[in-house]
Amino acid sequence: MRVNKYLSTCFLLLIPIFIWNLVFIDYLPIGYSKNIFWEDIPLLIKYSENISRVIVLALPTIMVLSLKTKLQKIGFIIYCIGLVLYFLSWIVMIVCPNCNWSQSLIGFMAPAYTTIVWFIGIGLIGNQSFFKIKYLPALYISLSVFFVIIHSLHAYIAFHKL
Repeated sequence: MRVNKYLSTCFLLLIPIFIWNLVFIDYLPIGYSKNIFWEDIPLLIKYSENISRVIVLALPTIMVLSLKTKLQKIGFIIYCIGLVLYFLSWIVMIVCPNCNWSQSLIGFMAPAYTTIVWFIGIGLIGNQSFFKIKYLPALYISLSVFFVIIHSLHAYIAFHKL
C-alpha cells in the first residue's frame, strides 16, 4: 500500500528518544532544568542549536526507514548502541547525581554528545528519501555533527555556570 511507504520514515526512530526525554526530563539534576541550562547562553549558540535541532529532527520524516542493505543494518546496530549510551548517560545522572562521573564535565555533557551515535545510525539507515537528495546520509550526518557540537558547547557553558 502506498500510504504505508510514507509512514515508514526514520522519524519513527526518534519516537523512543522523544518519549524518554518527556518521561525523565524532570528527574535530571537541577543543572539541566530549563531555567538554569538556558540561562546566559549566547544568542548565536541558542539560535544555532535550535535551528539545527529542528533540521536534524525534521529531516528523518523524509528519510525512508528500511533495513534491506548491509549499510542500513550496520546503521541500525549503531543506532541501537547510541540509544543505549544516551539512555545510560541519563540514568547515571538520575540515579547518581552526586557521583564523580555526574559531577564531572564529561559526565554532565554525556547526554549532549552521546546523541551523535544514534544520529549517525539514523543517517546510515535513511540513505534514501521520498525526494531526490544527493548524498543524503553525508548531509544528514554532517548536520547532526554540527548540532551535536553546538549542543555540547551549550552543555559545556551550562556546566561552568554551576
